[in-house]
Amino acid sequence: MHSIESQGSMTKIHDSSSIPPTQHPTKSNPKRIYQVWKGNNNFCCGGRVILGPDASSLFLTSSMIGCPAIAFCIKMALHMKPQDTILNHQILLGGLILTVLDIGFLFLTSFGDPGIIPRNSKPPESEDDNDLCKSTSFDWLSGKPGSLRLPRIKEVKLETGETVQVKFCETCLLYRTPRASHCSICNNCVQKFDHHCPWVGQCIGERNYPFFICFISSTTTLCIYVFTCSWVNILRQDCSFWTAVSRDAASVILILYCFIVVWFVGGLTVFHFYLISTNQTTYESFRYRYDRKTNPFNKGILNNFRQVFLPRIPPSLVNFRAWAPEDDEGIPVNASKHNLDVETGVPKLLQKVDFDGFDSNSQSISKNHNLKDKTKFDRA
Repeated sequence: MHSIESQGSMTKIHDSSSIPPTQHPTKSNPKRIYQVWKGNNNFCCGGRVILGPDASSLFLTSSMIGCPAIAFCIKMALHMKPQDTILNHQILLGGLILTVLDIGFLFLTSFGDPGIIPRNSKPPESEDDNDLCKSTSFDWLSGKPGSLRLPRIKEVKLETGETVQVKFCETCLLYRTPRASHCSICNNCVQKFDHHCPWVGQCIGERNYPFFICFISSTTTLCIYVFTCSWVNILRQDCSFWTAVSRDAASVILILYCFIVVWFVGGLTVFHFYLISTNQTTYESFRYRYDRKTNPFNKGILNNFRQVFLPRIPPSLVNFRAWAPEDDEGIPVNASKHNLDVETGVPKLLQKVDFDGFDSNSQSISKNHNLKDKTKFDRA
């Protein structure tokens, strides 16, 4: 069973796929986790490849990278003569290597688990009877009559001693780990969620963020490389500049294409290196303003870069090839309020309180006030 534990009062997150992949279920038609997964992901190769719901954009991105790069390499190979120096061969080899690396990092970013947090089949149990009373939020999660009532926000202590707030996800039925967020496109909670990238068709999270940085960096490098070499091909011709431009239309097209693309991809690369230096995610940079308060995750520039590139990629929290549990029924909608309170860890002191009565009383009080106001208005 996979679990996530954080210091403080944060509720443990348990993986509903508790059956190991080697243990075969007794059902006649068993299914694996990826076959019954409630997210919007697409799975290939028996659950070994995890794609986002917009994975079709991956072909567009691959074409936008591969076609110009292949055209550049073909042009270099066709114009290469036996008397050319070894430098020309190295330029061709460099273009091939950068193209392969770029496409490789793209697939590594898109085909893996970005850090999906396993869902709970039932809401978390309270680790402390006073857990609800300690919550800093009085915004209760409530739904239909007899539904669960849990604090929306809880406080968690980090290893540094800083206290941060975590939110309850009503979709995944868990308190998210610090820096995690729910992706509305993939319908998953993702560790250290950065953003959902439509160009790679995948969420960018803790497990694939290093590959994403390498992808956009190699794309920027490839654009600059092709742009520079194409300019050299034009300038070294034994004719006037405009004559060379008219003769070498392929180099002109590559120059214009790379010039446009490098502004977008290069700017994105610089922006993400800034985020790494300050230990922020894209989501945090837009939602929170750490320049106005202390960033609890900032460990200094060097340590921030080490945290992204030096540690090993953490293992996936969900074994999508494991057999799906046979009795994952969750909590019935028509369950009694007492049973729901017990299963969600509501303190005994609050179990006897009729919250629904509060709602009905507040509604009746507001109606009485409105009736009195209307009577006064009519008399006036």
